[in-house]
Amino acid sequence: MLLNRENSGARWRIRPDGAGKVTGGLVYLTDMSAQPMLYGLVLRSEHPHARVISIQTERAKQHKGVHAVLTHQNIPGLNAFGIAHPDQPVLCADTVRYVGDALVAVAAESMALAQEALELVEIEYEVLDILDDPEEALLADAPQLHKGGNAMHRTAFARGDVDEAFKQCAFVVEETYYTPRQMHTYMETEGGLFVPGEDGRLTVYSPTQHGFMDRMQLARILAVPLEQIRIVSSPIGGSFGGKDELNVQPYGALLAIYTGRAIKMHNSRQESVRAGLKRHPMRIAMKTGIDAAGRLLAHQVDILSDTGPYSTLGAEVLNFATEHVIGPYKYEHLDVKGISVFTNNGMSGEFRGFGGNQAIFALEGQMDRLAERLGMSPWEFRKLNMRQKEDLGPFDQPIAMTEGAERVWSAVEKSQLWQEKTHLELNAIEGSLDPWLKLGIGAAFTMHGAGLGVGIPDPAGGRLKLAADGKIEAVFGYEEFGQGLLASLEQMLIEQFGFGAVDIRMIIGDTDIVPDSGSTTASRATAMMWKTLQRLKKPFTDQLLKEAGSIMECPAEELKLREGGICKLTNDLVLLSYADLACKAIRPISSETSFSFPTSPTERVGAHFMYTYSAVVVKVELNTLTGRVKVLQQYHAVAAGPVINPQGYLGQIEGGSSMALGFTLLEDAVMDKGHYITRNLDTYLVPTIADQLGLVEVEPIEHLPERDDYGPRGIGEVGSVTLAPAIAAAVRQASGKWVTKLPIEPGFLQETPFFLTGVSGNDRP
Repeated sequence: MLLNRENSGARWRIRPDGAGKVTGGLVYLTDMSAQPMLYGLVLRSEHPHARVISIQTERAKQHKGVHAVLTHQNIPGLNAFGIAHPDQPVLCADTVRYVGDALVAVAAESMALAQEALELVEIEYEVLDILDDPEEALLADAPQLHKGGNAMHRTAFARGDVDEAFKQCAFVVEETYYTPRQMHTYMETEGGLFVPGEDGRLTVYSPTQHGFMDRMQLARILAVPLEQIRIVSSPIGGSFGGKDELNVQPYGALLAIYTGRAIKMHNSRQESVRAGLKRHPMRIAMKTGIDAAGRLLAHQVDILSDTGPYSTLGAEVLNFATEHVIGPYKYEHLDVKGISVFTNNGMSGEFRGFGGNQAIFALEGQMDRLAERLGMSPWEFRKLNMRQKEDLGPFDQPIAMTEGAERVWSAVEKSQLWQEKTHLELNAIEGSLDPWLKLGIGAAFTMHGAGLGVGIPDPAGGRLKLAADGKIEAVFGYEEFGQGLLASLEQMLIEQFGFGAVDIRMIIGDTDIVPDSGSTTASRATAMMWKTLQRLKKPFTDQLLKEAGSIMECPAEELKLREGGICKLTNDLVLLSYADLACKAIRPISSETSFSFPTSPTERVGAHFMYTYSAVVVKVELNTLTGRVKVLQQYHAVAAGPVINPQGYLGQIEGGSSMALGFTLLEDAVMDKGHYITRNLDTYLVPTIADQLGLVEVEPIEHLPERDDYGPRGIGEVGSVTLAPAIAAAVRQASGKWVTKLPIEPGFLQETPFFLTGVSGNDRP
């Protein structure tokens, strides 16, 4: 089954939320309002690094229409947040560390009055030296941004003796790769509605990827029991990791509790740029050596990650990058080190791919350079060094064994687009182009870990219930933020149980109702919904049929489920509707399960057990006059187990590749001395449909080993991971230049060419 925009099949369905989205009828959380309602705004730092001498709010408090002006002194609980490491102040007391740091929160009767109140706040600063370079932040005389120093987190993994191994290598490639500070650029910027109830409870309608985590953090800040807070967290107009961490929620919650009024907050795009998370910029230095036959002997990596002023999940991103710079290949000797550094730049955090994008760009670049130096096909070189089904994972940990790596490799080898590469090498079709236009084809390969990894709580589970009105309620603690989760859940309920779409009511994203299914992140939600339904299928079906049999005076073994209700095994005529069953049942019909995402039996924190394997081939057109690169065609082979929803599968890979296109060719949230140069979408370009006009083909590889009961692997991230190195390889063929820095700037054609070193140091091309 080859998926693209033109083909279709019997399993293709209209998304449950599709009509509302295409008509504009769907109400997002930031669309909501209440009466009476106040508007909240946050005053942020003028400086990337400064000591706060004083904050004067008297004039702001006296301004007309102002109901609250809050500082750090008004926080009843913990003045900090952060999913894993709560070190980011809600409202700064004595020091600001980036231009997004919050100092004052205001609530007023209109947005204009709130803005006027912010302008009346007087803050006296003592400006401090700025750390805007992570390398300089590690110097002994650098200002220390936190008590523990500027090194937020370090990683290391080693095996053997790389120094001795490099002496035995026939060829060694040494290169440094640089990746950008990419913005999530979601359609719906951060915001929400915060409603205090007469019972003292607070209801938060705000986009997030983990409502229960938000509830826990807000409870600490407000110093109230968890039960005092309800989080409604779906639907969301995009997230991609950027709303995994708290953003406006602490301020809306504090203002609502303080005023007793509903508070509406919604960041402007400029505010979102200033305060929101970005992809970690990384510098990855690699030295990799092979023997004369092309087998990898030694691999040495040094990762430097700019995490910005606070932690959020910077440590976990570095752990992931450390694992994935090793990736799908086997080495006799390894030495990988990483460090994530505090700076006064913007906040870096979780982003689709979670450090894998940066890692694979560098790793696959090394593989292409080594193959070229050896004179071997880059794809054959990968096969020679690829992990086999029985091999351990990158951290030498046991993993779920599949044939995914071999199967995606073979799919690419057989693909029409990869076969075309040979013709380009022979200049067979270049004559049809203008002389300044050059074509190139490149490919890249990855194994991408799913789930949060060893040592991190990773709960899963859900509930099925026959409601009083006869609807089958599927209840999960996940969020729908455009990835098609509801469509996949509906499809699984139909295919696994026999229900019809009209029989189903899906309930997600409300902490008052749903179980804690874990975070909607790390390519885990669809896999865990599938596993949950597998665990619930027998107990829930048995309950339905047993109760129906009692009502119909018929053995349950002679009945089955189908669209509309219960029927005999021998035909599809509905004899008892689900509504009648609910009405006549003498006991509740409900099943619930809870478990954890599968992890590897290892002590290595962050190591993964389940992987999705993927490879991509791209054809690019390079304009040698302008240096601009256009992607003409893409082919993705993805080994992720059974396809649940074909449209969603294609959409995830297409969407991920579009983000990767921006990462590779366009996007960089440029900063200068701790201030964003790029402040809005007028100067920050993201790919549009015009950039995605080329054919995108996706070949799902559904095969899993016979006894594999883990089900479908995640695909939400993997489509964004491999495109950058594939484009870089295609650009190499078109231009003869190696790409080391993203995004690819037009001036790269004039840069000094890359040099490959041999053992002696004299073996240069």
